[in-house]
Parts: sequence; C-alpha cells; structure tokens
Amino acid sequence: MRKKLSQIKMVLMDVDGVLTSGEIIYTSSGDELKMFNVQDGMGITLAKMGGLKTGIITGRISDLVRRRAEELKFDVISQGSFDKLPEYQKIKQQFGLSDEQICYIGDDILDMPILKRVGFSVAVANARDEVKAMCDYITVAEGGRGAVREVIDKILKWQNKLHQLIEDLSK
Repeated sequence: MRKKLSQIKMVLMDVDGVLTSGEIIYTSSGDELKMFNVQDGMGITLAKMGGLKTGIITGRISDLVRRRAEELKFDVISQGSFDKLPEYQKIKQQFGLSDEQICYIGDDILDMPILKRVGFSVAVANARDEVKAMCDYITVAEGGRGAVREVIDKILKWQNKLHQLIEDLSK
C-alpha cells in the first residue's frame, strides 16, 4: 500500500454516499438539502495544501454540490455524469496523470469502472458489497461521516506530509 499511496497526485470522489451520507432530502417547496462533513472539508483543504489535486465525479446535478466544491476549491467538478468513465479519462488527460497517480473514493456500482483503473481504489464503510470487494482500502468511517478525511490523512501520512501540515496549522 505504501508504494500505491506514495504515487497519488489526485484524489477523485463521488458525492452522494461519499461526501454525504447518501440521503437526499427534499423540502416541501422542492428544494434539495445535503449535509457535508466539516472534517471531510478540512481533509480537502489539507490535500490541496499537500499538493494534491482534488475532484468530484457525480451522476447527479446539484447547486449545493457546486457551491460546496467551489468553497473547497476542488480542481474538478463534474456533475451529471451517469457514465463516469469518460469524465475520468478527460480528467486524467487534462492533468497529464496516469491511473497509478489517482485515488478514487466511491460507494456504488456507477463508481466501479473507475475503481478498476485507479492506482488506489477506496470504498467507504457503507459502500455496496460489490464495491468493497474490488477496492484496495475500505474506510472505517462511513460516507458523509469523515471517510474522505480518513483517506486523505492516510495518503498524506504515507507521503510524509501530514505531520508537517498539522504542525504548520497549529502554530
């Protein structure tokens, strides 16, 4: 795992079930609500500080996702991609990366084509069993409950960057 993690330059992820718990709540007026975990947000910030690129590939389209992704300064925001593989290929080409340099975090079958290709594949704790069975790592935390932070901490730790980032931020 150390070799795989040391090569990672970009962390891509799904949204519903990964950055959120997977629940979609609609108000009586038809507005959509989502809850994002603040520790996952800090993980994205740490990733950026540690020199990693970050991105979202999601099948749904949501203004809330766009807003959160812009707030966290994701490098890539791809929404409305039911077939995620072409988006993944575009992103890989855009950043000049190989599969081995990308980590992907997913939870359901639409994520499987990407998970099969990346250098480090991750399923959140509450992912479908089929997804868990094919991944390099299964998080302890569930999606929307710190799973993204867990993965980013692991990558940064194995790249010998986490300790310094924490030290810099705690001054």
